[in-house]
This record gives sequence, structure tokens and C-alpha cells, in this order.
Amino acid sequence: MQKQCVGRLWLAHLVFGSVSVFGQQEPVSLSMVTVRASAPERFLAGQKLERVDSAALQQFRFQNLSDLLAFQTPLVFKNYGGGQISTVSFRGTSPNHTAVLWNGVNVNQPMTGQTDFSGLPALGFDQVSVQYGSGGSVVGSDAVGGSLLLRSLPRYAETGVRASVGYGEASFQNRQMQASVQFAGRPTVAGQIAGKTTLYNHQFNNRYPYRERGYYFMEPSNAWQRGLMQDFFWRNRRNGQWSINAWLTDYAVTVAPADTLGRERTRTQGYRLLASYEADRWTVRAGWLRDVLDYAKADFSKPSHSLTDRLLTRLERELVVSRGGVSLWQVRVGAEVVHYRTRVDGYGGQLITENRADVYALARYQTGRLTASANFRQGFVMGFNPPPTPSLGIDYTLIQRDRSRLSARASVGRSYRVPTLNERYWKNLGNPDLRPEHGLNAEVGLSARMQPTAAWLVTVDGTAYRNRIDDWTYWNPDRGYRVENLQQVLARGFELATTATYTQSRWRVGGRLSYGLTRSSQLRAYDVYAQNIVGKQLPYVPVHTTSAMAYTQYRQWRLTLLTQLQSRRYSTFDNTQYLPGIVLTDLMVSVPVRVGGLRLQVQGQVNNLFDALILNVKQNAMPGRNYALNVVLHTR
Repeated sequence: MQKQCVGRLWLAHLVFGSVSVFGQQEPVSLSMVTVRASAPERFLAGQKLERVDSAALQQFRFQNLSDLLAFQTPLVFKNYGGGQISTVSFRGTSPNHTAVLWNGVNVNQPMTGQTDFSGLPALGFDQVSVQYGSGGSVVGSDAVGGSLLLRSLPRYAETGVRASVGYGEASFQNRQMQASVQFAGRPTVAGQIAGKTTLYNHQFNNRYPYRERGYYFMEPSNAWQRGLMQDFFWRNRRNGQWSINAWLTDYAVTVAPADTLGRERTRTQGYRLLASYEADRWTVRAGWLRDVLDYAKADFSKPSHSLTDRLLTRLERELVVSRGGVSLWQVRVGAEVVHYRTRVDGYGGQLITENRADVYALARYQTGRLTASANFRQGFVMGFNPPPTPSLGIDYTLIQRDRSRLSARASVGRSYRVPTLNERYWKNLGNPDLRPEHGLNAEVGLSARMQPTAAWLVTVDGTAYRNRIDDWTYWNPDRGYRVENLQQVLARGFELATTATYTQSRWRVGGRLSYGLTRSSQLRAYDVYAQNIVGKQLPYVPVHTTSAMAYTQYRQWRLTLLTQLQSRRYSTFDNTQYLPGIVLTDLMVSVPVRVGGLRLQVQGQVNNLFDALILNVKQNAMPGRNYALNVVLHTR
């Protein structure tokens, strides 16, 4: 039934979308709608913010965002294998300390407080930005270590219909299929429409030809991922814009599928629907998000069932103070109310409801070489008292010349995280008396951009940070894994990234090198028996991370080499056991092919080029050298 609904929605979009695009009359001049950058980006002066290049999103369109970000950022991922869960660590924090925003709405799973990055397809988003450090004043709960900002954008200027269909075949009998249709109508008296539809279906059979690698077990598993992403935009002649965004996901992972007694299956479904209207500096948004999780062991016919619904409403107003036609002050005030309804077998099966609210004021000042921001947010949660989260940030251009620029930045801000539903309501182990975690983050950075010749472009960026988190929640094994506020953690470190690009005629050569030093340790013991873990590096957080990327491109031909290095990662709190360091190298080749009037893009990929032994999780080895061949057909 679900497949039929998805198919009907896609067909309806193609039919009605085509009528709207091709049934237009003579072109009409339409005043432009001011589509402003999302609030998390505009009001984060002084903080490190990286935007993923659109070319990289296309190059990784058959992979998820964890595959892409692991090679382009100092983020650390704990990956359980093909199609299985992949969680992130921002600057030495846990996966619960990362906010994932889809079109401005936090989509972290409310039961676990995390997002599985293996379920974030790179092809589904028009813009991906990575925000480092606490962003509680702008983003809200969970943004303790950082945030991932995912956006869908209208492309009004690209009138007509563009479609692409892709198929990928990989080692271990893994395969992927995807289709995308993007459209924009011509301006009419009524307005203009634009939109995009994306479908994907990934199957990971994981038929490894070996049971172990280097005396480490290869855990048998299989997985599948399916999804539909639908974006629709309409702007009218009164400078207003409607948008409707939908994202449906369905994916399942089965561990040890051949073992009828020990096998486990986790199936996760997500339903996300947002509707927004923006006009005259007002923004109104309403949304419905449903998260479904089914877990079964041995007998899959009677899984443990979890369902959570979120209904949200947001109202924002922006004020602008200008001088000489230039905006000096931008102030955005808003409020959001979210209603939770959850029924989880692990909570006892009863219906649990909760209301949350946020009020915030975000201010940005910009003039000449200076950009500054001052933000404030206060959260309200039933039964809790989240702390206020103010922040201050500044960017200042120290040197501005024709071919060079040097700027400095600094910021300080508070953050918080409301305990997850599992942490509060799980039978016997949950703790409704938990306090929200709260953190204080400070960072400084320098950024340089140089263009010594017309062909060369070089950038360098360095950041030092310090982030202290109090009341860190912990499933305490000494109390039978009951959840408690037991830890105070300090994460501090340094990040350095540099890029270089050379362009000459039809040739383009470039590269990126990034390094991260992360010290993340517990400052305060939670009982007398834990003194030996104070000052020790947190588990699965490497002290040193390095990633490198180099490419050569001629017209549409592209050769890319990617390398990721990590130092040893401790697997215990007392640092007595550890996993060896990682050296992982991938090679990608992309070749354009013309077949009549059709345009094909053929991509070959060699993963783990040097057949290294990779241990992302204790006693569980990752695959050796493997291959993938992807083909994408473009209509335009």
C-alpha cells in the first residue's frame, strides 16, 4: 500500500507539474522574491561554517552524507558497515550533541536523539552546510557540538524540465537506483512555480567473500533504503512565496540474517511534511513529523513498536534597519511550539504527550569590514527548565586587497540538550528527573583567501575551540545502566583546512587538506570508582584526524583521489583498550558519454584502494578493497 501511495504521488507530480510548465502563455515579467539565507547561516557570525561544494554532492550522489563528509571535514563517523547505522562526533562530542536541520527543522529521532547519517542521501539536498560548535541560541536543542544544515532551494531561473535516472552496481551484490525530476515554469500573471522530485532505492546484500579479515569478524548483514523527496515552490507577484517540502524514508537493517535465533532487524520509517509562507518579512511554518521504529530479534513477525508524532508551528518576523540602501541591522524574532505524542513498547505502551516551546531573538549587524551577531533563545519543556542560551560572535576583515583577504572571527555561546524520550521514559532504566545538558563554547579563528595569479586560488582556515558540557547524561553500568547526569566533559582542539585550485582553459586541478586535533575527556568523576577515567580521552574519539582530496578535471572528465587518516581510538573509558588507526583511500573516475541526444555520466569507484584493515567498531572489520560502477542519464 505504501509503495502505491509513493508511486501515485510521484505520478501526480509529473502530470500536474508538466501541465504547469508547458501550459504557459507569453512570458510575463515577475518581480523577484527575496529568498534569504536560512537563519542558522546568517546569524552565526564568529563561528566556523563550511558549505559543501555542489560538485561534490553530485560526485557522491550514490552515497550518503557520512561518506562525503568523512573525506571533506574533520568530523568522525562510527560506521557499522554497508547500509548500517552511521553516527557522527562533532569536536569530541557524542551523536546526541549534533542537530540535523532539514529546511530549518530539527529531524533528529526524538526517541534516541540522533540521526543515522547512512539514511541521508547526498543527491536529495540542494545545499549542505556544516556548522561547528554550539549553536543553541540559533538552532535550539542538540546543537552542542555542531549542526548539519540541509536545504531545498527553488531554481526559478532554470525554466523547463530536467530529469536524470541513475543506476549503480557495487561489490558484494549491492546496487542502487535513483531518479530525479527538476522543473520550473515560466513567469505568468499569477506567479511562477518550481520544484523537484527525487526517488531512491538502495539494496545492500553485503555478500562478502570472506568471514573475517585480519582475524577480525565480518558481521553478516543486509539492508535496504527507500525514499521520496518532494519540493514545491510558488512565488506570487506580491513578493510572497509558498513552499511545501515532503520527505518519506523507509529503511531496514538485518544483522546475522541466516541465524534464525540470533538475527536482529531494525526498521525505521520517517514521514516529514512542511508547509511555509514567506512575505513582507513574515514567515509562517507548520509541520508534521512521524518517526516509526520496529525492532525484532529471532521472530520478525512481532517486533517491538515505537511511534512518535510531532506537530509544530513557527512564526517569525524580520526587521531591517538600512542606511543608504545598505542593511545595517537585521533582527529576526520568532516563536515555535511543538506537540509530541509517542507510544513505545519500551515505555510500557501507554500514550505519552509533551509540549515544548522556544522563543528567540537573533540580531546581525554588518558594516564595512565588520559583521557581528547577538542571539538569545529560551526553551520551555514540560517538567524541565532548559537554560537560556545567549551567544555573541564577530567577523572582522583585517586585510582586504584585490587578490587577497584575511579575516578573523571569535564567538562565545551557550548550548543545551533536552534528554531524549528513551532517557526519560524507558522502563526501569529511564530517569524522568534528568536535568538538561548545558554547555559553554568559545572559539577563535583566522581565514585567508589568496589569488596570486588569475589561475590560482588558495584558501587557509584555522580554528581553536573549547567546549565544556555539564550534566552529560550517561547510561551508568554501575547502576544497571540506569540513566543519570554523571559527567562533566571538556572538548578542546584545533582545526586547520587549506584548499588550492588551478584553472587553465579547460583544465582544472585542485585539492583540499584538513587536520583536526581533538582532546575530549571527562573532568569530574561520577563516583569514587571512576577516578581512573578522569582526564582520559572519550571512547571512539581519535585525537588526530586528517583528510585529503586531490582531483584533476578536463572538461567533464574528472579523476579524484581521497584519503582519510585517524589515530587510534580507545574503546574503553579508562583507555586500556583501543582500535588501531585508520588509513583509508578511495579513487573515483567520472567520464561523460554522449549517446545520440542523451548525455550519460559514467563513474567508476575503488573503495579502500590499498585493501587496509579498518575497524570502526570493536571486533567488527570493514570490507577490504571493493568496487562500484554508476551510470547517470541526463535529459538536458
